[in-house]
Amino acid sequence: MKWIKTDAGIPIKSWCEDVDDGAMEQACNLASHPCIVGHIALMPDCHRGYGMPIGGVIACRNAVIPNAVGVDIGCGMCAVRTDMMAADIEPVTIRDIMHDTKRGIPVGFAHHKEPQEWDGFDDAPDVPIVQHQLDAARCQLGTLGGGNHFIEIQHGDDGRVWFMLHSGSRNFGYRIAKDYNAKAEGLCEMWHSAIPPYTGEDGLAFLPIGTREAREYIEAMNYALRFALESRKRMMSEMLRNAERHGVTASSESINIHHNFAALENHFGQNVWVHRKGATSANDGLAGIIPGSMGTSSYIVRGLGNPDSFRSCSHGAGRHCGRAEFSRNHTVEECDASMGGVVFDGWGKDRKGRPDLSEAPGAYKDINAVIEAERDLVDVVVKLRPLGVVKG
Repeated sequence: MKWIKTDAGIPIKSWCEDVDDGAMEQACNLASHPCIVGHIALMPDCHRGYGMPIGGVIACRNAVIPNAVGVDIGCGMCAVRTDMMAADIEPVTIRDIMHDTKRGIPVGFAHHKEPQEWDGFDDAPDVPIVQHQLDAARCQLGTLGGGNHFIEIQHGDDGRVWFMLHSGSRNFGYRIAKDYNAKAEGLCEMWHSAIPPYTGEDGLAFLPIGTREAREYIEAMNYALRFALESRKRMMSEMLRNAERHGVTASSESINIHHNFAALENHFGQNVWVHRKGATSANDGLAGIIPGSMGTSSYIVRGLGNPDSFRSCSHGAGRHCGRAEFSRNHTVEECDASMGGVVFDGWGKDRKGRPDLSEAPGAYKDINAVIEAERDLVDVVVKLRPLGVVKG
């Protein structure tokens, strides 16, 4: 970890050895934000996001910043260890489990054709955007989504087969985020708030605690967290149901964690709203998951509760190259070779019908280096390598 001074006086503590220029500019903007206290923490997977770097952690006094949570509220990871020894699973079994799982879990832009039942729909908060999106959310529950969302079968260095997935709150969380960022912008403009000079998806408008808008956003955000948690739980249950037909059953409770959220916590003697955008809680002893790319290792970890990171750690490897740029500069043959025998369905197409290579391993930072950079934030419990991948 290294300290970086800023002109605004609030320092940056970075576990990222080489922060890209865009992410550093955003971190410096955060340092001048009137609601942020203490310091800015950058995880080793840090890279530019919207408004705030992905892999960034901040603490706010009496305020929440919708863009510091992000548009995929509650995006996170779920993993479970199975009773199958990794040496005993055959490639055909991996492919069969993946095929069956894709039949039960809509991926990409697909939703369930019928509304899903969940008790949580009965106690949704009386917040306009939540109520407006509920009917659509009923068909999104238990669906994977696209982009970097995935389902994987993994080989653990404990000798076991592991199942892992990455997904969030789908369009439901996106609508909440966009609605309340717009409300925050309107309020900050009305109050002439001294926020960094960016607006829209790159802005850092805030909602003061105590206002109706802040109360509604927090209620809606927490509901989206519940939705995302339940969605991952259902997808993992579907995967396990399919796996049982092939003699693979769970041997442990699942780990199910968020990495896009804000929470009221006590740090350095004061109650603050900690925002983790592309960062995971790493409280002392807390189990966590830090995935790599679809062709590289992932890690099951345990938090060390480091106060300097606001008891946080990275949420993955982190991109080092933009999606369009990577696809433009690499070939299908190169990306196929980088998969190293992992079972997967090949590469999708972009909007122009060209191969979309943006999720290939080379588009991401070295996950092993990321883990080494945060040895003071987490202990490694199990190292995993992918056997089969379903991408959104």
